[in-house]
Amino acid sequence: MYGDEATVRKILTELGDTWVVVGLSSNRQRAAYGVAEVLQRFGKRVVPVHPKAETVHGEQGYASLADVPFDVDVVDVFVNSELAGPVADAAVAKGAGAVWFQLGVVDEAAYGRTRAAGLEMVMDRCPAIEIPRLG
Repeated sequence: MYGDEATVRKILTELGDTWVVVGLSSNRQRAAYGVAEVLQRFGKRVVPVHPKAETVHGEQGYASLADVPFDVDVVDVFVNSELAGPVADAAVAKGAGAVWFQLGVVDEAAYGRTRAAGLEMVMDRCPAIEIPRLG
């Protein structure tokens, strides 16, 4: 388990409401689109990061995490496990408070680096499943 209940709760309720969702595009068929909607319903600002830099759910998109011109609280990662490590490293460089790897996204080395840098981290879980359970 990468991220116990206390860590999940801390990320979702204490670390801030600006979430960058890496891999979020305007494709309504992708899981990231629906998860972003749920996060918005729970008061999160959801900022898309995708090579297309599309506006999604009313928020301007950016081509990379480094392009986001403001502070980021949580980086939610919807990319393949093979690509997730560099995103976690970019989150550390950006000064984010936490990294969240979605269901099926696991990179143990990235988890270790991110935690060693002082960030909270969860892997292989979905905030859209977790946030309604907080009550």
